[in-house]
Amino acid sequence: MKESKTGIDFKKVEQARKSARAIAEDVKKFADNYTTVAVERTLCRLLGIDGVDENDVPLPNVLIDELKEKSVLNQGIVFYLGNALIETKLDPQSIAERVSEGTLDITQLPVHSAKEIQEVIAPYVRKSLDKIRSNRQRRENYIATIGEGSMPYLYVIVATGNIYEDVVQAQAAARQGADIIAVIRTTGQSLLDYVPYGATTEGFGGTYATQENFRIMRKALDEVGEEIGRYIRLCNYCSGLCMPEIAAMGALEGLDVMLNDALYGILFRDINMQRTLIDQYFSRIINGFAGVIINTGEDNYLTTADAYDEAHTVLASDFINEQFALQAAIPEEQMGLGHAFEMTPDLKNGFLYELAQAQMIREIFPKAPLKYMPPTKFMTGNIFKGHVQDALFNAISIWTGQGLHLLGMMTEAIHTPFMSDRYLSIENAQYIFNNMKNIGDDIEFKKGGVMQTRAQEILDKAVALLGTIEKEGLFTALEKGIFADVKRPKNGGKGLNGVAEKGTYYSNPFESLMKEK
Repeated sequence: MKESKTGIDFKKVEQARKSARAIAEDVKKFADNYTTVAVERTLCRLLGIDGVDENDVPLPNVLIDELKEKSVLNQGIVFYLGNALIETKLDPQSIAERVSEGTLDITQLPVHSAKEIQEVIAPYVRKSLDKIRSNRQRRENYIATIGEGSMPYLYVIVATGNIYEDVVQAQAAARQGADIIAVIRTTGQSLLDYVPYGATTEGFGGTYATQENFRIMRKALDEVGEEIGRYIRLCNYCSGLCMPEIAAMGALEGLDVMLNDALYGILFRDINMQRTLIDQYFSRIINGFAGVIINTGEDNYLTTADAYDEAHTVLASDFINEQFALQAAIPEEQMGLGHAFEMTPDLKNGFLYELAQAQMIREIFPKAPLKYMPPTKFMTGNIFKGHVQDALFNAISIWTGQGLHLLGMMTEAIHTPFMSDRYLSIENAQYIFNNMKNIGDDIEFKKGGVMQTRAQEILDKAVALLGTIEKEGLFTALEKGIFADVKRPKNGGKGLNGVAEKGTYYSNPFESLMKEK
């Protein structure tokens, strides 16, 4: 390991990791005993069920709602679908259609043995795993043949609400130099307990995350990538009530990056913590198997809490998210752990504090493609000052070797970016990244100076906070509002009625197979 520029004590880092591991293990002991409607719908999709009924209700919802209404969700869809496959000799899609039509009740069929069910389900499991593997191979082949941009990857958003307009803007951004295109999800979709079907042309503040929209954008980015000779990564969001379901759809359509935070939905969308912490585990197993880089959302804490005072909560959450990811067999190279440049511009020496934090997080998570977020909270609409704020952010990113660099926009707080705004932001970052390419190799931090003192102080506070959470448990910590100054009740929020304790016949064949890679 390189000598620490921030002078942090790595024995304290290990102490923090030990506490985070205990916190994550405590949550997993709880989560292992439960399933959710989202997990079961995910299994439907992975077993080949898609489409909608005559009322445009997705067939995975039709099937799982049937189990829930009959109070047998706890036995899981694999058990009931396996029995139906044996009895009817139909495929999963046909069975779902029959249930939708009301001509088949899969809960009333004769019960077959676990071995028989495993054997009849196995070909559908293999087909799904092979499809996801082929998408991963396609990505690796593209990178090996046409190449990709260098880190920090320039990450930009499109958010028109219309997938076809998003394609135009995404391809333009790629030609301008973007390495990652994130299709922002329409406002409120994280609170829908279903995934809309098909291509969509209406959304507010973003575009619906659907499997067809994923397919359309993946095709468009492959086309422009071949044109410009650089693989372009596609990002979307699998947070919210459909976290594992959207992760599966992304894996099936070849997405590269997924917003997948363990705590975001709890804190910022008031989704029940039990539901979220069960869903996040399976969603991460899928992302890990698909080779998808997960993005965590610690940057959001600093939009509701002070970025200087609460920086240690960002680091503590990064440690916890790291352990949740390791539980799901996600390698460090796929952990886009989050942090942000969000201190008030009026703070004396704010740049030094931001630099100290970014360097500290880089040193603590050396293999992770860290997701570094731009200034947003104190962007005022003064585009000239905003462009300077973004330039300082860009300097820290190249200086400290960040991984995924979400470009700041000078028109932040005014409107959704124009293509010209993106061009100026990309140009700004490229200029700074080129001119400061090796600054991090040549400049050291003063021993005992402002930056070392700041980094060490944050680590000490994070260690203490993780120790407290380890004693109390994560559920209690969330109830007390430790993260983002937001308090959430363990039995409150949205989606708790979609949680069920696993029954005698429950199985999920994808979990172990995906973790084995």
